[in-house]
Parts: sequence; C-alpha cells; structure tokens
Amino acid sequence: MAKPKQPVPTPQALLDRYFMHLLMNNWSQATINRRKYSLGRLLGWLAERGIDSVDELTVAILEAYRRSLFHHRNEKTGKPLKFCTQASYLSAMKHWTTWLHKENWVTADHGQSIPLPKAEHRLPAGYLSMSEAESVCNETDVKTAIGLRDRSILEVFYSTGMRRSELAGLQLDDIDYERRLIMIRLGKGRRDRVVPIGQRAMEWLDKYVKDIRPELVRDPTDVLFLTSLGNRFNVVTLSQLVRDYLTAAGIKRRGSCHMLRHTMATLMLENGADLRSLQTLLGHKNLNTTAIYTHVTLQRLREVHDKTHPAKPDKLSPEAEGGDEKDPPKS
Repeated sequence: MAKPKQPVPTPQALLDRYFMHLLMNNWSQATINRRKYSLGRLLGWLAERGIDSVDELTVAILEAYRRSLFHHRNEKTGKPLKFCTQASYLSAMKHWTTWLHKENWVTADHGQSIPLPKAEHRLPAGYLSMSEAESVCNETDVKTAIGLRDRSILEVFYSTGMRRSELAGLQLDDIDYERRLIMIRLGKGRRDRVVPIGQRAMEWLDKYVKDIRPELVRDPTDVLFLTSLGNRFNVVTLSQLVRDYLTAAGIKRRGSCHMLRHTMATLMLENGADLRSLQTLLGHKNLNTTAIYTHVTLQRLREVHDKTHPAKPDKLSPEAEGGDEKDPPKS
C-alpha cells in the first residue's frame, strides 16, 4: 500500500526551514536577514495573487514577479528599483527555488529559468580629496569626550577603509598597538583579515581607549567603540555620525562611512598602491571589485594625457593671445 503523500507546508514554513538550512551552513546573519527581506517581498507578492502553496509556482508566475520588480516605482520618489536591487531579489528567489527542488518540495526548479538583469559596472560612490578628508576629521571637537571619540572613529575609517559593520564589531583585543595592526573578525563573507593602521590614527585611537572609553563604559564589555549610553554602535548610527561631520565640513555630495572607504582606496591608488595590496586591505574576495577604483584615479590619467597627447599647450592660439578671430579651415 502506497504511503499517503506528505502535505506541503506553507511557503512561510518552508522559508523558515530554508533559513535554518543557511544557518547550519554557516551563512552570516546579515546575509540571512537580507534574504528574509527579499523573500518576504516575494511571499507578499504571491499572497496578493492568492498563491499559497509552492506547488503553484511556475515559470510564468516567477517571470511575472520579475516584471513586477522592473515596473515597481517608489511611492515617495517615483524612482524604479535599481537593476542591482532587482538582481539581488531575483538571486534570492532562485536560490530558494533550487533549495525547494533539492528538498523535493517542488517537482522542478522553475527559478533557474528566470534570467538576472545584466550587471552594471558602476563607479564607486563619491569620494573626498585629501584636503576634504582632513577637513572632515578636523570638524570634531576634541576638547570634549564625544568629539575625541568621533575623531578616533573617523581616523580609523579613513586610515583602514574598513566597513561600518566591521568597525562596530571591533573588540579591545583586536588592536595590536606595537605593530599597528587591527584584526577584523568575520568581515564580509565571514572572513577574518588583518589590516595596518596609520601612526596618526593609532595615536587618536590610543588616546580614546585610555582617556575616553572608561568614561563611556556602563556594563563590562570588550566592544571598542561605545555610544554615550555605553552600548555598541549600530551601523545606522555610525552612518549618521559620519554624515553629520561631512555636512559640517561643507561636503555636498551624498555619502557617509563608505565615502571614507572609497576615499582611502582612491587616494592610495593615486599615490602608487598596487591592486593586490589594496584588495587585501579592503577585504575584497575578487580582484575585479578592487579594480573598479582604477577608473577614478584621475591624477595619473591626467599626467599620461598631458605627457603623450600631441596637442600640447606650447603656444597660445591667436584668439587666446588677443589676435583676430579667424574663420575655421574649410573641410
């Protein structure tokens, strides 16, 4: 006698099992949280259309979801979803449908038939000149405890180029003062790395740890940077902190913590850093990710242009010298 067919759990129940699968395979909580948001959006779209079982998923339905992402407009701004955002949502969907198929909850992996938008090769967001970066750091009031702490945070960002989540997660014993090194534990991709920190940034950091941090501690903790309430920073608060100092320094371009990361990478390349070293410093898995910074290092490009382009400014044109304007040569 054949066994009765096992009832298919609800999509939400299968999502919960999927997220447990990711946890068991050592996916980071940050990545899982992003997947929860992306796939929650998919489940909401399916529910609006009365689709309450993964048995009902077809290529046509998933293609319709893809079209809905393309046509979506922000209610406040009217702007469409960026193609990289659409790709992120669809990538999460495809990974989930593959898992559903491997676990025998669906008979076919329909998600694999859905193409991702072509990747865009965009330049990094705005970065600062050296003088602008210095002006941002100098906006802190180092005569106050909070101002000195903030100067230390800005200097560490600018010197190491670490991500905001990495800075928020730093512990006291991650700092090697003697060798001027910082251990970043479980950075992006759950990879540890060691980065050097400049002498100036280390001096500000040392002053913060010795003079300011003891005043901020409320409960025993090894977290390096603390808020005024003695808590670990969350990434949103860090972004607002940096953005406030950018505004105070008169920087009109939009950005925050990542702008300092872009600034460090760009200025180091302009000063002769090699891509492999910068890749290690930034914690990029793929060198192509680091190579994008070569497109914004304009100083060397200008030097090459000035040296090799035949139209050199050896002699001013008659117009520039104040001579009579002549008719352009006939073609």
